[in-house]
Parts: sequence; structure tokens; C-alpha cells
Amino acid sequence: MRTGKISRRKFLAGAALAMPIVALGDAGLVEPNWLRVRTMAFHGGKPRHRLVHFTDLHYKGNRAFLNRVVRTINSLAGDFVLFTGDVIEEPEYLAEAVQGLGKIKSPLVGVPGNHDYWAKINFDSLDRCFAASGGAWLLDQQWRSPDGQWTVTGETCLGAPQNGLVPDAKTRNVLLVHYPAWAKKLGGRKFDLILAGHSHGGQVRLPFIGPIVTPFGVDEYELGFYASPGGPLYVNPGIGWFYMPFRFRCRPEITVLEF
Repeated sequence: MRTGKISRRKFLAGAALAMPIVALGDAGLVEPNWLRVRTMAFHGGKPRHRLVHFTDLHYKGNRAFLNRVVRTINSLAGDFVLFTGDVIEEPEYLAEAVQGLGKIKSPLVGVPGNHDYWAKINFDSLDRCFAASGGAWLLDQQWRSPDGQWTVTGETCLGAPQNGLVPDAKTRNVLLVHYPAWAKKLGGRKFDLILAGHSHGGQVRLPFIGPIVTPFGVDEYELGFYASPGGPLYVNPGIGWFYMPFRFRCRPEITVLEF
């Protein structure tokens, strides 16, 4: 029996039909759990300080993935670890999320996100967890690193940024905010580094187009590094997902910042 050859036209047509299926499989089954570590260097030689940033955990009960995130963070051996909001969406997941975060070995410093407020949780367990690591859960407060060389300012996402929390001129200064757009609302304050989350990078990013949609509080700061009015800003795409369990061309990320 003879088998006919597949014409170029049929091959291209078949490939065109298959591409959306492959992309959908990647977005739903692969990328949401395909953790990435991105390193950014702000030095000209050997780094003296290593900061680790993650955000938007949105923990929903996937303990195995949370444990992998924590193991990866610990393997990076940061001087301290910075978190920029949204531990959970539903309050029933808080205790398990706190238990997982409690395994982070470096000082853990963070701020809440809008979902942490919308879940109407009590922050006491998070405060104890972050403090036990040597860090702090910051509610419009500041924290000094153990070596005295860094001041971390953490601002909540309720109301306007707290312009009374000024950078310490004797140290390097990091600002933690949940909403990236707040880098434009700092009342003239300047920081050595601003870290934010919230955008999820759009979760689904199309070639040549970018994100299909981003939430409020993002403006032009959707993903990556920007020169903002308040200083260098990095917007992390986050660990978890919101609303739909999809990521496309926007993997969950832990960021290493070397100085």
C-alpha cells in the first residue's frame, strides 16, 4: 500500500491548528509550576550583598510547589529575603502558607498585598513568622539589616504611600510596595531600589503584544526593570496565579539582586 506524501500546505495547516493546543497546554500545565530564578547584578566585580525577592504567592494549597519555592530560596543564600504581598486569597490557606514560609532560613521581610486585606486575615501569625526568621512583617514600618548596611521600608497598600517614612542616609535603602505604580507617588523620596509585585506580569504575554491585561495599580510598570521617579524599580511576575490557572511566556520567578 502506498502512503501519500504530506504536502507543505497540509503540514503548515496542521501546524497552525496544533499551535494553539500546544500553547494552551503550556499555559495551563507547564508554566504555572515552571519556577525561574533570575539574577540581576548592580555591581562591577564580586558582589558584596545578595537580596532575594519573591511576591504574589497566592497560596491555594499546593504544598509541594510551596516547598519547592522555599527550597529554591534557601539555596540562593540571600543576606535577606524580600516579599511584596499577596500571601493568600482565602483565609483557610493562611496557616499552611505561614508554616511553609517559616522554613525560609534567611531573614524574611515583607509587606501585605491587596488580597491579604481582602481575605480579612489577622496578620499576627505572619508577624511572628517573619520576626522568627530575623526579619519583619512591615506595616508602614522600617527594618534595618543585621549588618546595619540596609534599611528596608515597607509600605502597606491601603491609602496613599506613607511619605513620612524617609530613606536612611547612612545606609542603602530598599522600598517594598505591592503596587508598582506607587513608585510615582513617593513625594520626592528616592530609594536605591524599589521592589513590587501585583501585576503578575499579566500572566499571559503574547509575542509582540505583551500582556493581555494587567490589574489596577500597575500603569506602565508591568514587568521587569524600570527607571522610576522614586528610583530603580523591579516588578516581579510573582509565584502564584490569580483568577485563572494560566501563565504563558511569564513564568513564576524568584529574583536575585546582587550589589
